[in-house]
Amino acid sequence: MALIETEDLTKSFGYMPVIKRLTLGIERGEAVALLGANGSGKSTLLRMLSSLSKPTSGSIRIGGWELPREAAAVRAQIGMVAHKPLLYDNLTAVENLQFFGRLYNLDPAKSKQRGGLLLEQVGLARRANDLVRTFSRGMQQRLSIARAMLHEPDILLLDEPHTGLDQRGAALLDDLIMGARGEGRTILMATHEFDHAVQVSTRVLILERGSVVIDQPAAEMDAVRLAAIFAEQVSA
Repeated sequence: MALIETEDLTKSFGYMPVIKRLTLGIERGEAVALLGANGSGKSTLLRMLSSLSKPTSGSIRIGGWELPREAAAVRAQIGMVAHKPLLYDNLTAVENLQFFGRLYNLDPAKSKQRGGLLLEQVGLARRANDLVRTFSRGMQQRLSIARAMLHEPDILLLDEPHTGLDQRGAALLDDLIMGARGEGRTILMATHEFDHAVQVSTRVLILERGSVVIDQPAAEMDAVRLAAIFAEQVSA
């Protein structure tokens, strides 16, 4: 059984289908890059897998649990980085992580230790006690990545995680993703970045108008070849 499974998954807004009868399986430990033009359904798919949006029809199973019926069990297994950082501006970086640690029912001592390690890894240790409202967009993105990884989830859902990151921040993120891969975590990352897609993933999917048109091992391509495939498959 795949860790993430969808069958005939459809999501429509009004009369417009965004995801169309999508059947997909992602195995435990895979790192999958999800590419597609704006409006292809990448963010919609991630929102449904994270239980933030309900499908119009079809089924989703995460680790054997069915969405949306068993959403509480699924959320405990997932770390999500969305377009919005999902942080509290009037709390410090440390206070944000402590707050989310309580939401995840983490032991306070473990949460503090884990939070400190993650702040080091995302390059924010020196700003740990600063209010998030004083952070740049890239710094908030790095903190949201630390938040998503705080409870050591089995699955990471990353929606354009490199957005707003400078070169150093992007490199730190790639290191974190590679580390998560090494720990056996399952990763699904929506991205427009061809180089990051082939560097950190084991498998590449391309969505076009809500359907998968390419599903290939990342080892079979480099960024140039992926860009060429993307141009062939995706309409302007």
